[in-house]
Amino acid sequence: MTAPTPKTLGRPPSRITPSYLENAALHYLERYSSSRANLRRVLMRKVDRSLAHWGGEREDAIPLVEAAIAKLAGLGYLDDSAYAEIKVRGLRRKGASARLISATLAAKGIEADTAAAALAEQEPDSELAAAFTLARRRRLGPFRPADKRAEFRAKDLATLGRAGFSWEIARAVVEAEAPPSV
Repeated sequence: MTAPTPKTLGRPPSRITPSYLENAALHYLERYSSSRANLRRVLMRKVDRSLAHWGGEREDAIPLVEAAIAKLAGLGYLDDSAYAEIKVRGLRRKGASARLISATLAAKGIEADTAAAALAEQEPDSELAAAFTLARRRRLGPFRPADKRAEFRAKDLATLGRAGFSWEIARAVVEAEAPPSV
């Protein structure tokens, strides 16, 4: 066994400064799109790690985090409505229901009216299309072999219900004779 090196022991976290927080936020935004609230959580985790090592008060760092977020939002790097639209499109492509999308956006700190506006921009039949997408991915309803459909009908309905789809949409998907042409 080799002796631990300084790199394996870990280096201490950086001290919290305005420039450090801005650089950390920019580095995060280079890799991920984010909402203001999510970026605030990321930066506050960095603050907490730093304060645990160097000491200090959390309340003293909150204005620095808010200033970094305000600066990046002013520069156009943070836009909650654009983030919500991107997340809605991506989740719809994966077969997510409106309920699941709303919950996901709420967990990321998007306000309910912003999430509702992003969902309203979707096509009227996108909920049904998303349900068929999920059914295709999970091999439910019309995507299941014909001899097994009746046996798994209740299970397929429950799967779509747990995914957030209404009873009417779940039933329409499970009882479809053939998958819709894409």
